[in-house]
Amino acid sequence: MQGLYQLLDKNAIYIVMIIVLIVWAGIFLYLYNLDKRIRTVEKEMNGDKNAK
Repeated sequence: MQGLYQLLDKNAIYIVMIIVLIVWAGIFLYLYNLDKRIRTVEKEMNGDKNAK
């Protein structure tokens, strides 16, 4: 357990940066998927039934 505390103590900034990167990647993936779904709905509303 002492080794884990030393790892967290010496590399805290890198661990925080990795967590922030994961959160940002999740936000971008969510927005990308949302944009894809909105585009599909807009195409269906405009009458283009063959759009995918």
